[in-house]
Amino acid sequence: MAQSTARAALALSAAEEQSLRVLAASRTAAVREVQRAKILLGYHAGENFSTLSRNLHVSRRIVYKHVDRALAAGVDVALRDRPHGSAPTITPEAKAWVLALACTKPKDHGQAAELWTLAALAKHIGRTAQTAGHPSAAHVVKSTVHAILRDAPLRPHKIKYYLERRDPEFERKMKEVLIVYREVAELEQHPAPVGTPRIVTVSVDEKPGVQALATTSADLPPVPGAHPEVGRDYEYKRLGTASILAGLDLQDGHVTARVEKRHRSVEFVRLLQDLDAYYPPEDTIRLLLDNHSAHISKETMAYLATRPNRFVYVHTPKHGSWLNLVETLFGKMARTFLRGIRVKSWAELQTRILQGIAEINAAPVVHRWSNFAALGLQA
Repeated sequence: MAQSTARAALALSAAEEQSLRVLAASRTAAVREVQRAKILLGYHAGENFSTLSRNLHVSRRIVYKHVDRALAAGVDVALRDRPHGSAPTITPEAKAWVLALACTKPKDHGQAAELWTLAALAKHIGRTAQTAGHPSAAHVVKSTVHAILRDAPLRPHKIKYYLERRDPEFERKMKEVLIVYREVAELEQHPAPVGTPRIVTVSVDEKPGVQALATTSADLPPVPGAHPEVGRDYEYKRLGTASILAGLDLQDGHVTARVEKRHRSVEFVRLLQDLDAYYPPEDTIRLLLDNHSAHISKETMAYLATRPNRFVYVHTPKHGSWLNLVETLFGKMARTFLRGIRVKSWAELQTRILQGIAEINAAPVVHRWSNFAALGLQA
């Protein structure tokens, strides 16, 4: 027989009782709601709290809680969870202040960091909200800051790079370069008669900082079924760096190059001498290159003065290296013979690079500029 209790009996309408029986037998409803339905049905049937606790494998506190909620506010309230958390308390003015703060840098506030993290920004907001007149933001946490920034949207912890055009003559110089490319394309379609002096166009630049790295132990070849990749020890030895000075012939794809330890005027003059020796003496060599100091130094100008009418410069604009087609050649080197290269000496690196360039020259590829229309010129 049920034990008596000071609590009132739970009155259920026929519809409520039927709804609870359906929920208690459900296999798809939330487990907590099924459990609560069984508690209410058992209490309605006269079972005492100890029996309900034992049969349903829940604590007496849980039984008391949901019975009391049903008696106080009805079955629907007893079945559902109470809303968690509380209503937002951060004022619109405080949110605007948080966004303005996110647009500054930590170093502007005496901190060492350059960029905010969500945790650092939340911590700084907590320290300064009261004095800034926004007490509603004094207890924000990282997730709240994330939500405020997300809704803006604002991402002060990210960097997106851009290129500022610092050359006031960028447009003019760019068009000069593109006109050269257009002339090269026209010469390809209508070559000059054999035996007539030519203007050969050579795209020139440097790839500095190519590292000569040596392994400290031998590489392991791939083994089917064991390890499919080349095995390599993480440790390595630095043997110095090399600079590749290269000239790419835009008409036939031939590469003239040197591998040097440094990139000064003397090394650049050697490249000019190589170009001078490669092309017939009656040709004019038009060089497409940037404004590196070695290209326009006193030493370089002194050499050019000894070869009048032999070389013609066309400069790319500052921060316009993407206009120089030789960059595509350097990209090809990085993807092919420079990729993962390891050597035993700096001299071996030099030899391997020159070997790679010889392989390119054995099957030269003509590099063309094709996007004339997008830049206001016709092909």
